[in-house]
Amino acid sequence: MVAAAFVQIATAKGADLQLGAKIIAIREDPDAVEISTERQSWRARSLIVCAGLQSDRLARLAGIKVDHRIVPFRGEFYTLPQSRAGLISHLIYPIPNPALPFVGIHLTRTIDGKIIVGPNAVLGFAREGYGKFSFRPRDVIDYLAFPGFWKVAGTHFASGIEEMRNSLWKRGYLAQCRKYCPDLSLADLEPGLTGIRAQAVLRDGTLVHDFLFAETARMLHVCNAPSPAATSAIPIARMIAEKVLTRFERG
Repeated sequence: MVAAAFVQIATAKGADLQLGAKIIAIREDPDAVEISTERQSWRARSLIVCAGLQSDRLARLAGIKVDHRIVPFRGEFYTLPQSRAGLISHLIYPIPNPALPFVGIHLTRTIDGKIIVGPNAVLGFAREGYGKFSFRPRDVIDYLAFPGFWKVAGTHFASGIEEMRNSLWKRGYLAQCRKYCPDLSLADLEPGLTGIRAQAVLRDGTLVHDFLFAETARMLHVCNAPSPAATSAIPIARMIAEKVLTRFERG
């Protein structure tokens, strides 16, 4: 609903929304950037790329040498039954772990009166595979071939195994939830939504916690956005727009 509202506002101001248009080429010259799909092309004075799970690939497509890879992490939520809608009256968040960029399991009241619990952070086997057992060889090979992934895996092996175990073992997930809400029971955890975090990993094994930009004279690629980027979408957009206006549109 929020995304649909953004579309209405943008199109009312003259924006042209193109869905299902795969980008096959990005070329920059001194005067403009040309963006091409299989059917058509556009030329623009400047280009902002906020590609999330495909951000590193589009940066490379544009000729930018990036020293990171996007590694997908699935975040699984459960929804509490309507009978438990009054269980909490406020948001409940854990204290962040400074070693990891993930928020951790928390309890959230939604605008329709429900309560959701999650997410975990499970290594994904497909960049856009929202099913629990989704697998795409290209995506897995991409991060397995990147040295930074193995450094992350070595550093956080124990926590990674625990996240996978709790994804498959509901009682383990419940134990994490009950740290913040002891009244929860196994029956309370009903199937919920799943999201995928586009986590940028540097070649030295650093999990990027903050913004990561790649820039040229006429392009700005947002290669990583910190959590909770979706919640902060409007101020993040304002910051990026100001960055572009001051650098690209001056004069």
